[in-house]
Amino acid sequence: MTKDEYNKCVQHFSDGLFRFVLSNIRNREMAEDIVQDSFMKVWERRDGIPIDKAKPYLFTTAYHTMLDQIKRKDNTASAPEEAVFALPEQDGRTRYPDVQEVLHKAIATLPKVQASVILLRDYEGYSYEEIGDITGLTESQVKVYIFRGRTALKNYLKSMDNLIDIES
Repeated sequence: MTKDEYNKCVQHFSDGLFRFVLSNIRNREMAEDIVQDSFMKVWERRDGIPIDKAKPYLFTTAYHTMLDQIKRKDNTASAPEEAVFALPEQDGRTRYPDVQEVLHKAIATLPKVQASVILLRDYEGYSYEEIGDITGLTESQVKVYIFRGRTALKNYLKSMDNLIDIES
């Protein structure tokens, strides 16, 4: 991979890679670090990575780095997550979530592997085979995790309690 090809990779893939990581870990600084680390690894191995394999390599690297970060975070004390729904505005009125907030909260309820494969498939448009290459799962496992994840999302979104805060 040449310097120009690497720069094109950064231009074309950085936003999607960042969205994927951020959607999984919901920590902007950590997501930025993971994306930067992934691009650094591509640069270090640029001679051995064909340009057509750069995107899968980036997502695979980011996925595994993200899993390592999640494991480390789970082993340390974590701060409680902020409530997403029915947030009070500065003027005292209640603000209800938009669809994106609801979807992010729903995805956050999934096991990490289900959330990752759904994000790769539905947000980034990868094929089942490509997702398997990125995650190390078989194509059948990817399909099962996507089916189970979508079913869980559907059930989560059906409940009105998850869409509005009844107490406010």
